[in-house]
Amino acid sequence: MTLESFEIVRVLLLSAIAFVVAFLWAPGLIRLLKRWGMGKSIRPETFAPIFAKLHSKKKGTPTMGGILVWWTVFVLAIVFYQIQPFLPVDSILARLNFLSRSETLLPLGALMASAIVGFVDDYYNVKGIGPKGGGLRMRHRLLIYTLIAVVGAWWFRVKLDWDLLHVPFVGDFNIGLWYVPFFIFIIVATAFSVNESDGLDGLAGGSLLSAFGAFAIIAFSQGRFDLAVFCGVILGALLAFQWFNIHPAQVFMGDTGAMSLGVTLGIVAMLTNSALFLPIIGLVFVLESLSVLFQITWRKLFKKKLLKSAPFHHHLEAIGWPECQIVMRLWVFSTVTASVGVALVLLDALV
Repeated sequence: MTLESFEIVRVLLLSAIAFVVAFLWAPGLIRLLKRWGMGKSIRPETFAPIFAKLHSKKKGTPTMGGILVWWTVFVLAIVFYQIQPFLPVDSILARLNFLSRSETLLPLGALMASAIVGFVDDYYNVKGIGPKGGGLRMRHRLLIYTLIAVVGAWWFRVKLDWDLLHVPFVGDFNIGLWYVPFFIFIIVATAFSVNESDGLDGLAGGSLLSAFGAFAIIAFSQGRFDLAVFCGVILGALLAFQWFNIHPAQVFMGDTGAMSLGVTLGIVAMLTNSALFLPIIGLVFVLESLSVLFQITWRKLFKKKLLKSAPFHHHLEAIGWPECQIVMRLWVFSTVTASVGVALVLLDALV
């Protein structure tokens, strides 16, 4: 068996293992969230009348379901890393370890750090702590995720000695200290964009599946096999989460899932030096964020709303699209854009 063939097996096998592990403990997690009273709170009509009307029936559905994804990824990474020294070097189990300093230590650390922040935000939201009972203030969340991005930027510059920016179909450029603000912008923008898409059953998870699938292919094509496996493990755990998140959802992802996976997606894009392809691969997330920005800007300039509700998936709901139709059509859209993004990355590598 060639090296590439075995690496394909490794990606597929660990993705399947992640799915099985996450699927098996998901029911227990959902029961615990219910027992602990971690039910989703819906913003009152005073602040969001259209959203409250459309989603009032979802009140009380357990949130924090993102724990299922990041905890599964973390446990599998640690388990295979810890058992590797006790196994024969050439054994299949030993070669399943995918934790490496150059490829997966940073995204795993960022996944865990941002997941903890998201967990706290979700907890505050459920318990009605914070402004208007909505969890952490936006500026506090922005500050915390910026700090996480700063650590990531430092890791790239100091630990990996990396300041290389790839401009598609043009070339590579060493941008020095400019790499730091660029890195921070990509991570924070991706995290908040993914979070904006987490508003309908299965929407964020399905769109993330396409994005992480795209970057698994990109990482594999670059010979970054541990990173490809890491993306595959996220895919497997996400698929298990989707089983319980598909309409009508038994559990919601929450900030502990959406924000952490958004941060991780941004870091994976930076590690593969394909950040400028990210807006194509994750075009759904870009459109969700833009719809919110346009809505805010329009209201400030013209004192009225551009959309009935923002992000735009709620606007589609408000004009009569069924929730399942919106989600499934955006899944299709995200699959197409992710495919186009991968094709462009592979074509760029040939130029």
